[in-house]
Amino acid sequence: MTKTTPPSILVIVLNYRTAALSLVAAQHAVAAMEGLRGAVRIVDNASGDGSAEIIEAGIAGAGWERVSLIKSPRNGGFGAGNNLAMRMGLPDGSAPDYIYLLNSDAKPRADAIRLLMEALEAAPEAGIAGSRTVGADGVLHRTAFRFPSILGEFEGSVRTGLFTRLLRDWVVPLPVPEDTARVDWVAGASLMLRGRMLDRIGLFDETFFLYFEETDLCLRAAREGWHALYVPQSEAEHLGSVSTGMQSWARTPGYWYDSRLHYYVQNHGRMYAVAATLSRAVGETIWRLRCGLENKSRRDPPGFLRDLLMHGARCALRCRSRRKIRLADGGPGRNDSLAAGDPT
Repeated sequence: MTKTTPPSILVIVLNYRTAALSLVAAQHAVAAMEGLRGAVRIVDNASGDGSAEIIEAGIAGAGWERVSLIKSPRNGGFGAGNNLAMRMGLPDGSAPDYIYLLNSDAKPRADAIRLLMEALEAAPEAGIAGSRTVGADGVLHRTAFRFPSILGEFEGSVRTGLFTRLLRDWVVPLPVPEDTARVDWVAGASLMLRGRMLDRIGLFDETFFLYFEETDLCLRAAREGWHALYVPQSEAEHLGSVSTGMQSWARTPGYWYDSRLHYYVQNHGRMYAVAATLSRAVGETIWRLRCGLENKSRRDPPGFLRDLLMHGARCALRCRSRRKIRLADGGPGRNDSLAAGDPT
């Protein structure tokens, strides 16, 4: 009787100036990989703060034989850092059956990785599986979503129960499933990808520096016939936004607007992107009027609506000027789209 080789798993922990947390994440990943075939790679995304040296010493001190460090020559963002490790594959040069992505500020439970793999093994048509995540305080995080849309942008920004009821089929955050469920996309804090799927659809789009890259990957997968699973039995503790500082943003950084715009233009076209931005702006305006009338806190970073509109206007003007140049040169005009990196 032929003996079946167990699936292999490549665990990737992406570090950017969070060396101590990355080592804790790797420690939990090593424990969760007990009895599973594969390896753990920590990618230092050109931190420039001594992180690589700290991690290197930590790996040696812990005696982790299956953990290695990759030093990226540049900080190309979340997708680029993970792609670097995925292209390298397992230490023996072979391609893994599954890739497990773990945020540096996340800690998988002892069975979290195995349960994600088993969910994908049981569903050959699924290419992506995400864990249930909770904060250090035990509060459940929402990590299962619908794909963003024009109506979803309005509902998410207007923040009014009446519109949420009317637009319930477009609300982006889904109610947290109690059992394994098919969803549009899952967050990347504790996420497993099928290697065979990536062979077909490609790796992360490195135009995204940060945010929307896993949404884009899940959408590309769905268009090729793969779907995503939310697996609540697989659980990870996630601090959230430690590397990015999102929770304490004084102002939304430009790369968030860049990623959002690229997602819409790349997947739905320029006019859809314009409509999605206007939809969000209308919702934000209604919300601000409510806040003024009811003395509510707006809860948005300062300047968000102005920055959103100005970013969209600048990109629209840039696209228009490029189109004029192409037409003047006799180049294509009807099917123009933003090239990689245009939103930046």
